[in-house]
Amino acid sequence: MAETDSPPEKTTVNIRMTETFLADVDGTWEEMGYNSRSEFVRDILRDAVKHPEFNRADLKAMLASEVDVQEGRTYSSDEVKAEYGLDDGSDDGSDPNK
Repeated sequence: MAETDSPPEKTTVNIRMTETFLADVDGTWEEMGYNSRSEFVRDILRDAVKHPEFNRADLKAMLASEVDVQEGRTYSSDEVKAEYGLDDGSDDGSDPNK
């Protein structure tokens, strides 16, 4: 490997957190299939840097939605239309009040 092709040098960064939170982090990276805590933290930080438009509330909402999908608490568009009486048979996007 040429010198210009070598991977960037890594720097160790220390952070403080409670033992309880660290246990949650460890359980999460293991469940998600990461090889190490460091790999998990780097990936999470990379996402935060690359996608700053997602705030904590957005991420929590996406997570809640994913849990709903996994636990079968979702409905098809046809089910929602039927529930709210919107199944008028026209899917052309026109305004039914005109």
